[in-house]
Amino acid sequence: MPRISLPDFLQGPENAPILDVRAPIEYAQGHIPGALSLPLFTDEERARIGTTYKQVSQHKAVLLGLDLFGPKMSEMVRAASKLAPGKEVRLHCWRGGMRSGTVQWLLELAGFQVHLLNKGYKDYRHWALAQFAEPRPLLVLGGLTGSGKTDVLHELARRQEPLLDLEGLAHHKGSAFGSIGLPPQPTQEQFENNLAAALGQLPAARPVWVEDESRTIGGIHIPTPFFEQMSSAPLVVLEIPREVRVRKLAAEYGREDAGALATSILRIRKRLGGLATKEALAAIAEDDMEKMVSLVLDYYDKTYSHGLEGRRAIRVPSDTCDAAVNAELVLRAAREAKLFSELISDAPHAA
Repeated sequence: MPRISLPDFLQGPENAPILDVRAPIEYAQGHIPGALSLPLFTDEERARIGTTYKQVSQHKAVLLGLDLFGPKMSEMVRAASKLAPGKEVRLHCWRGGMRSGTVQWLLELAGFQVHLLNKGYKDYRHWALAQFAEPRPLLVLGGLTGSGKTDVLHELARRQEPLLDLEGLAHHKGSAFGSIGLPPQPTQEQFENNLAAALGQLPAARPVWVEDESRTIGGIHIPTPFFEQMSSAPLVVLEIPREVRVRKLAAEYGREDAGALATSILRIRKRLGGLATKEALAAIAEDDMEKMVSLVLDYYDKTYSHGLEGRRAIRVPSDTCDAAVNAELVLRAAREAKLFSELISDAPHAA
């Protein structure tokens, strides 16, 4: 079976799962979104082969690999059969070398149809990193903490507006409380892979909504070329009264574990100050969520307002956190400012 290019590989048959034959540690660090792990070698075996290659010779490393591979051939075929009952797979290793070639030979011997990625996962990483510098028509939705920006963005998506959910991809809501109730964050590499895949699925001819974020979301960094595009994109800012935001956040955090809330407070204690930290922890213990939120907002409001300085923004006042109401207000403001037509006319494809 000839090797195929990355575009053909990614658009390959839906009934042909992507099998990643790299070691588990490589797969965990980052993989093509949706790929399944079918490691040719364990982490320890890969390390042994690498050491032999460097300290002895390539020939000895190949022989060691074959010694390790032989006893597990039938096991690999059975595992592949479970992952791909239709016996058609897309296969790759790091750079399309001996590991994927060996597994391709084995699976074809067992009756599989194998589509092998030319240049391997390394080629996918080059493609993924290149996506972040591609010019894109972005619309950034901002607002102080508790404005319900994420809810508005998802309401816009329900109205068929293209959306890039950075916080969803990062498994984090951006603040010190952002990890509560969410799964662990992906690795930086996996976040980049997932972001590139999401960007690749967005329509090129329409502006895409994205939430105003700092350069980091929890422990994840937004790739610099894409963050620079966000920073220069039109900004629409929701302006929600403080008391409305306090009630919204208090209702949300009131459902969370008190210990997790206290840990989050301690994470920003240097920025809150000793007295505010003490009062916020006491408020959590007393189940006074509105007081706790109010104390924290003093810090976050000041920080976000400082970040808005020097940025041209269209301000959208509202007295509610109702996502449907605010989505309509945001769309109306963007249309009145002619942001959609401006972005489309400036897009590279719109010559």
